[in-house]
Amino acid sequence: MNRVQLSTAWNKRAACKGMDTNVFYPDPDTPDEEAEAAVAKAICASCSVREACLEYALAKREKEGIWGGMTERERRRILRQRRKSA
Repeated sequence: MNRVQLSTAWNKRAACKGMDTNVFYPDPDTPDEEAEAAVAKAICASCSVREACLEYALAKREKEGIWGGMTERERRRILRQRRKSA
């Protein structure tokens, strides 16, 4: 199987670089999961490489965390929409 190497050069310019990664992995078992995700999403919203980050997560099928300002559920929705459009 020929695997495409995805570039991660964008992560050097990410707004989250050097931050506590726990911010981007809210606990799904807490009642405040949405509030915790909102903090990460706010950081992503101002990031210049948000789209590259999101595309990376979609390609890698990341199952956890906030990537490119999207939760895992939101990323699954994007993938479903893309499959329907193809």
